[in-house]
Amino acid sequence: MTKIFYKITLLLFFVSSFTFAQAEKEITPPYNIKTVSFIQNEQNIVPIINLGEGFQLQFDDLFGNEANYYYEIIHCDYNWVPSGLPKNEYLEGFDNQRIQNYSNSFNTLQIYSHYKLAIPNQFTLQLKISGNYMIKILDENKEIVFSRKLILVEDLVTVPAQVKRARTANSMDTKQNLEFTIRSKTINFQNPLKNVKVVLLQNGQFNSSIQNVAPQYTIGNELIYKYDTPTQFWAGNEFLYFENKDIRSAANNVAKIDSDTAIYGSRLYTSAARTNFPYSFSQDINGNFVVKNINAFNSEIESDYAWVYFSLSAPTFSLNKDIYVTGMFNNYSLTDEYKMEYNAKKATYEKAILIKQGFTNFQYTVADNKGVIDVENSIDGNFYQTENEYTILVYYREGIDRYDRVVGKGMANSINSTN
Repeated sequence: MTKIFYKITLLLFFVSSFTFAQAEKEITPPYNIKTVSFIQNEQNIVPIINLGEGFQLQFDDLFGNEANYYYEIIHCDYNWVPSGLPKNEYLEGFDNQRIQNYSNSFNTLQIYSHYKLAIPNQFTLQLKISGNYMIKILDENKEIVFSRKLILVEDLVTVPAQVKRARTANSMDTKQNLEFTIRSKTINFQNPLKNVKVVLLQNGQFNSSIQNVAPQYTIGNELIYKYDTPTQFWAGNEFLYFENKDIRSAANNVAKIDSDTAIYGSRLYTSAARTNFPYSFSQDINGNFVVKNINAFNSEIESDYAWVYFSLSAPTFSLNKDIYVTGMFNNYSLTDEYKMEYNAKKATYEKAILIKQGFTNFQYTVADNKGVIDVENSIDGNFYQTENEYTILVYYREGIDRYDRVVGKGMANSINSTN
């Protein structure tokens, strides 16, 4: 009996350990939750924030019934596995509290309730340590509605970086290479191959990040990363955009307004696949968006929603894969809500998406049915001249540490790239 009990206990331990070790993944919100964004200084940002700074997580609920939503904050390691730290070690105050700051839309055809979760607030006074965090939004039954990644950064290292044209012959015209150095006056990098990790991001997109790149070599306390291929990104093309700040007028890239429906419709000009065209520069905001109603005082609750009709002409696209409309407005989500459908009569790919009015960057993303993105065969091609913003995140964990700290970040833009 004792041996059987021991085996059962051991089995339960391994099962629970395996369950605990599962990495946290962002959960896509349901149809009624829209315009999820992190806000600082009244602007949408990529959720990489300096430790100690305040921010807001905002979203709309199209049901507009003032539903009760709660939030939970989970600290994670480099691989987004929960770190296992007690909450009082990374959070001063409490989470699992109801979001109390919300307002209903005003003077809009599409009703919605607009929610603001501010950190710090009267319950959650401070996030005390750096690292990866997952913020979960829960309903009144404490079931997860959606979740978003958040990264808090310390300022203990400097990361000078430069974007260069790829050196490998077969990718000179289509890729960009990131070279950088990690320096610190406060951290003595002992065993950096084990204790230091980096994450490289292009335009703040987590789904195309480069990870687990070790230093190529060290000079004193400097870690040097000057690889030819491990730090290369497909360069992509400039983001497309549309503007409907005045929802009743056809503006930039909006060909026609539908006004005889329950809510307005913005029909965009048909986009041509740019992969076989020469590169042409156009100003973008690297995938971001701005909620704006030029006829309103408070755009947060007075901006309306419109059906935005996307149309893409891609006659040479023959892959057995899908095309999605993505951007920061939908967190680059690859779900059926954003998957384009082929119209054989018009020979175009089409999709109607409900989007809050303003100025919106977007792109066409090719992916298979498992969500694996095919950047190489991008609809709009890859051009080394493309302007991209790069972020280098530096994680550090000494042997005695119990969690992965983010000790610094570096930024670089390809507009200043060299050969």
